[in-house]
This record gives sequence, structure tokens and C-alpha cells, in this order.
Amino acid sequence: MNNYGYLGIDVGSISTNGVIISPEGEVLHEIYLRGKGNPIESVQLCLAQLTAELPDSFRIKGVCTTGSGRILAGAVVGADVIKNEISAHARAALHLYPDVLTIFEIGGQDSKVTILRDGAVVDFSMNLVCAAGTGSFLDSQARRLNITIQELSSRAMTSANPTNIAGRCTVFAESDMIHKQQIGHDQKDIMMGLCHALVRNYLSNVCNGKEIKPPIVLQGGVSANNGICRAFKEALQCDIIIPPYNMVMGAYGAAIIAGKSCLEKTKFRGKEVSTHHIITKGFECGDCPNNCEIIEIIDDDKLIGRTGGRCGKWEGKTGTRESLKRTGPAGPVSGHSTDRQMEDKTCKQVDNVPDLIQIGIPKN
Repeated sequence: MNNYGYLGIDVGSISTNGVIISPEGEVLHEIYLRGKGNPIESVQLCLAQLTAELPDSFRIKGVCTTGSGRILAGAVVGADVIKNEISAHARAALHLYPDVLTIFEIGGQDSKVTILRDGAVVDFSMNLVCAAGTGSFLDSQARRLNITIQELSSRAMTSANPTNIAGRCTVFAESDMIHKQQIGHDQKDIMMGLCHALVRNYLSNVCNGKEIKPPIVLQGGVSANNGICRAFKEALQCDIIIPPYNMVMGAYGAAIIAGKSCLEKTKFRGKEVSTHHIITKGFECGDCPNNCEIIEIIDDDKLIGRTGGRCGKWEGKTGTRESLKRTGPAGPVSGHSTDRQMEDKTCKQVDNVPDLIQIGIPKN
């Protein structure tokens, strides 16, 4: 075993995942944790549990963070590289399956499709509005049925006659489920019907207008649900690949990116960070009509990073507020800019997919 490796951390809406790989890309340790609404504590716990399994002589030579909480996590652990989840998931999938053409990634609060051709990201789409195409949709229905998500998955697989559930939105789905229960549909058929409803919603909304071609890799937390895998196979009439690290592919990809970044010296703050008392404080920027609420990350009275802005001038910066004020683009920043096509031209490299928060902001 090498005495060094690379760390990837993926902070999502539901879970925090960590992976440590060898210089050759072999997964040495992995962890999947529920975030429980406190991303800082979950990152610290993730780091503590991962490093506890390492010998004292082992060194982390590079760190990359990804996911919706990537900037916050990057400040906490001292990330060398911060990448969005499209880049991280694509890198992991390509490492395991170089011929992959489509990546389905369904998490707790959002879902994505990434289109690859010749090993490069050429298109992607996200669902950030409706929860009916995400893991929270299934979680909420499992709770309503008073079963675990694992039970929902296993029972759905026994269904021979899935019920047709209206899955265009969570409200209609729940109403339709109750109606189907009341008229006597078997519970296992309703559960499989829910899986089909999620897949229909995902394919019609997230994948609308995209060229879906196999090989298709399904990853993210929902990929552990056998009913969902079955529903995708039946809907697309092709095999769906579930990778060996399907639950932590974002963190795996982040670790691979860290390993390929040719770092001379890491910014990693050490495993001791897991015991630090880290807090956050907020203030309103006020430089433009967006009035972004900026979150400052503070470790023992020391400012270690900022997040929450839309223009990028605050992200990860530790300078004084006065020195950073009025340094961003003037006017409102929106993800619906006419510069979107210009930004998409940078999607030709897997590790250079434009940051999803800042899409629409011209980069010099």
C-alpha cells in the first residue's frame, strides 16, 4: 500500500460522502453519511471516520470537494480543487467505464443527466424545481406507507402488475396513491408504480431533448433502489450499469480529479480539523440588486472562507469585506443569461464543465 493518496468529499442535500484513493485510482476507503441538516458537522464526521482507518504514516496529497456544499466543505477541510458535481460524476464514470455515453444521477433533492461523447461532456441538464424526480419523492412516500426505503425497493421488485401512478408532481402522486390504495391495488404494485412514475418524470423532464444512448450509468443515492433500476430498464429497453461505488461516485470522481491536478503542495488542513469548533456568520452583500446573503466560515476566530454569492467574488475568499466589495459584475446575475450558449462551449473537457451556480456570467 502506498503511504499517500487523494481525498474526495461530496456534500449534497441529503448525504455527505468521502473517498480516499491510491495514486493509481484504487478506492482505499469510502463512506456514505446522512447529512442531517448540518453540513459542517457531517464533513467533520466524514473526515474523522475516513482518516481513522488510515495508518499514521499515510498522507493526503490532494483534496477536491464537490456537490452543492462544495465551497463550504472546501473551506473546512482545505480543498486544493473545488469542482461541480457534473464534472465529478463524469470523471468517476469515465474512469470505470471509458465508453459511457449517458450518466443518470439522481440524488435526494435534484437529478441530473450528463451526455458524453468520445470521453467528453457535451451536454447536461438538471431538475431543480420539482421533487417528483428525486430521491426525496420516494422517501416521503415510504414514510407515508410506514416502511423503509429498503423495504420499498425489495417489495417493488416482487410486483408483476405495477399500478399506474400519476407522477408529474408529488402532490398528485400522493393523491393518486391514496386513491389506488382505497380501490384495492396491492401495495407492492403501488410501490413499483411509484418507481415507474419517478422514472417517467425524470425521462420526460430532465432528459427532454437529450440524446440518450447506451452505455448508460446510473449513480447517486437512488441507484441503490432496485425498483428504480428495473423501471429504467423497462422504460428504455436496454441495460443500465450500476457502478461498484454508486453511492459515492461524486466523491470518487472528486478524488480522481485531485489526483490528476499535479499539485505540488496540498492545502489540506489535516485530520485534526474534524475536532475543531467551526461556526458560520452571515451578512448581506448589497453591492447589486441580488442582495446575496454571504456566509462566512470561521474556525477559532479565524475566517477560513466564504460562500453564498452568485457572482463569485466572495466564494472561498478570506480578504476583508471592504477589499472585496464592488469587485463583482455590475447588475443582477441570473442563470438565464443570453450568454448561456457561450458558457456551454467550455463543456468540451470533463473537468471544465462550467460552475452551475455561475452559469451565465461571462468569464474573462
